[in-house]
Amino acid sequence: MKDQITISISSVSGSRHWHIDRKKKQKIKAFAYTVASIVAVILCVSTYLYVAFDNAHLKNSLLIKQSSDLNDELVALNSMKQELEDELLERESQVALVSDRLADIELLLSPDIQKDDSHSLEERLNVAAVEMSTRVMMLSKIPNGSPVGKARISSGFGARIHPVTRERRMHRGLDFAVNTGTNIYAPADGVVEVTRRSNEGSGNFLRVQHAYGFSSSYSHLHEFKVRSGQFVRKGDLIAVSGNSGLSSGPHLHYEVRFVGRALDPLNFVEWGLDDFESIIKKEKLIPWDSLINTVELRLAQLLQPSSQKVATLAVKSK
Repeated sequence: MKDQITISISSVSGSRHWHIDRKKKQKIKAFAYTVASIVAVILCVSTYLYVAFDNAHLKNSLLIKQSSDLNDELVALNSMKQELEDELLERESQVALVSDRLADIELLLSPDIQKDDSHSLEERLNVAAVEMSTRVMMLSKIPNGSPVGKARISSGFGARIHPVTRERRMHRGLDFAVNTGTNIYAPADGVVEVTRRSNEGSGNFLRVQHAYGFSSSYSHLHEFKVRSGQFVRKGDLIAVSGNSGLSSGPHLHYEVRFVGRALDPLNFVEWGLDDFESIIKKEKLIPWDSLINTVELRLAQLLQPSSQKVATLAVKSK
């Protein structure tokens, strides 16, 4: 029969037979197809899940590495942040120190002027730089300090009885009680105007022309160390003291003049950076304000501060 299948199994015990009709056959086929489909689906799903798991595992590894890299970068950024904060604190400390030192300099430069906090630190630094440079410039160009160091002054500026002629006359300089052979140094930059040898009056005489109309002269010298027309700088050796000319003993006669008018050299000997204002109070006939403002404006242009600062100095000079 075509619609029936017979399955026989023989053994030593005998043979057994199973008969499968068409309906059972269809059921078995359907069951087999179902099982095969389920197995196929399971295999597909397993393969998909395996691939997905593998991809997820790979992505997880990448994420772990990225997390580690980001953590390292975060640590580096935190370290950099800490360094920047420390540097900022140091800079703020330095700015505060500069501000305090600047206030001290401003007090030294202008003790009678109250501190003005309306200007920025840069503007205040520009002003202080110009004013300090002005003082340094003037002290390099105008005689100041002693030309023979800490020597004793035997005769001051003013009327006196001349030690040789015994006549009362104006003494237009200072006499330093120094022995013959004492080195004499230029009290400021300048050019040697005169070196004159003589056995009379001022004896061997030397005069140096300085800036802004000032000059200094040296009498009763023993020896010249410079020649006429030679440029000298503050502190250069220019002569050696002696006892030439009309002199009662070895000494240096030292004069300071402004446009030919004799000034008291003691005011210039005592003048320096720490006591800059003293000369202005003692030598009132010299137009110091005009001179200082002129030098300040020139230095302001050379130092190239802000245009506002130049304008401030310009207004100050009026």
